[in-house]
Amino acid sequence: MSTVESQKRVLSGMRPTGQLHLGHYHGVLKNWIKLQHEYECFFFVADWHALTTHYATPQVIGDNVLSMVIDWLAAGVNPGSASIFIQSRVPEHAELHLLLSMMTPLGWLERVPSYKDQQEKLRDRDLETYGFLGYPLLQSADILIYRAGQVPVGADQVAHVELTREVARRFNHLYGREPGFEDNAEAAVKKMGKKAARLYNNLRKAYQEQGDHDALERAQALIKEQQNISLGDRERLLGYLEGSGKMILAEPQALLTPAAKMPGLDGQKMSKSYGNTIALREPIDGVAKKINTMPTDPARVRLKDPGDPDKCPVWQLHEVYSDDKTKDWVQQGCRSAGIGCLACKKPVIDAVAAELEPIQERARQYEKDPDIVRSIIAEGCEQARESARETLQDVREAMGLSYR
Repeated sequence: MSTVESQKRVLSGMRPTGQLHLGHYHGVLKNWIKLQHEYECFFFVADWHALTTHYATPQVIGDNVLSMVIDWLAAGVNPGSASIFIQSRVPEHAELHLLLSMMTPLGWLERVPSYKDQQEKLRDRDLETYGFLGYPLLQSADILIYRAGQVPVGADQVAHVELTREVARRFNHLYGREPGFEDNAEAAVKKMGKKAARLYNNLRKAYQEQGDHDALERAQALIKEQQNISLGDRERLLGYLEGSGKMILAEPQALLTPAAKMPGLDGQKMSKSYGNTIALREPIDGVAKKINTMPTDPARVRLKDPGDPDKCPVWQLHEVYSDDKTKDWVQQGCRSAGIGCLACKKPVIDAVAAELEPIQERARQYEKDPDIVRSIIAEGCEQARESARETLQDVREAMGLSYR
């Protein structure tokens, strides 16, 4: 896979450790739904990653795997546009993780910002484990096994993508310098046949000497069309074309996602650890009850007391769900004591219900026929394994582990 091709591929995953809520929908799923129409997407259930913090209570993971995929599908992730799979069903992740661990310096893992941060936040759990220290490298293996060029992350996860870039760079430096690369590439050119070889050489010259990117794309398309060359020769031809060696692992880029604006019921970021969430499949009457009992501006003790929306958690929900007209109504009505808090909450309840009802209806259809969900996962796992096997074969060959 060339650098250009890898940039068209996206990988992202979620840990199955609880019910998905509106924070997941606004912070992750809506972005996935957009990306699936723009890139080749691989979305996976990160069950091995969940074990790094929930190894003592694995039943939590098992209870949530199928449910989480149902939520993805109900939210609009399309198995026809993205591969949906379970991490542990693609053992190539584990093998690549093992192989990368042989050449990754220990200090790289110890300096990942989230390592100490998570240990501090999760003091109630024993995280002095090899798996927890190594989980950023497993994340790197998740990305590199698919040669994904784009990884959608928030700002707090950029360091993990940078680690992956460093690991790929180190691997390619150690193992990508194939002895006799140019001779092998020239031999691969000849295997294309005289006409295709002549065209390839002309396009390669136009790109390398004149920077003609149209020639680059035409040459890449020409290589893809070749039926009589091996995957290894195809990689050599792509590397030779771009003026590099044989690229084994692609260096990914962080695809920064907009900061999630979904506040919780108490005004903090929506998170199950804060107990302030609205689940995607929460009954609508329960949603209404939660919003109606939300805290408001403490200055509004009585209906006639004026308030300040900027000090009220409900206003944050209006910023997510309400149009300008409704927001003006809230600002004026609250500050003048012209509306009560329950009246202020009503448009938010209606908007959240309108967002959740179609998701919940689709979820009910999948709940009635879980075999459809299992078949989607099985198909996605096979698609993922097919891609992962190709990468792992190249890795084994580069490391001298492909014995004949």
